[in-house]
Amino acid sequence: MADDPSNTSETPRSIELDGVEALRLLGSVSLGRIVFTQHALPTVRPVNHVLVDGDIVIRTHGDAALTRYTRQTGGQGAVVAYEADDIDPDTHLGWSVVVTGYARLVTEARELARYRALLRPWVSERMDHAVRISPDLITGVRLVAHDPAPSA
Repeated sequence: MADDPSNTSETPRSIELDGVEALRLLGSVSLGRIVFTQHALPTVRPVNHVLVDGDIVIRTHGDAALTRYTRQTGGQGAVVAYEADDIDPDTHLGWSVVVTGYARLVTEARELARYRALLRPWVSERMDHAVRISPDLITGVRLVAHDPAPSA
């Protein structure tokens, strides 16, 4: 029964990734999801990103909830999680990475100009702010095909 999810010969197995490999994979895609707090509840937003010197950079606009959230926390940064993945919907093989760290609103003009050049937003709204996430905790898994059982 190929469609039976309990069939372990067809069920992927999970392999933990080290932080270096997890960040490399995260840098290989441009879309992820940022998780932050809004009105004391978790909020998730899909965003595009670029990896710069081991940090995740996203662009946003001045009225965005994330911009307001990072502005409120000041210099220490706002605690966020960032998730990106590349998992095949048919085979269920691929990887997923979650980064937890501190997000800071970019305020230095040269740095902001650099990120504007590196990262083009996917929406037509004016994105004149940037948020830089410094990873504190990096976790990831790779989903690989389960080794077939040896023939008897």
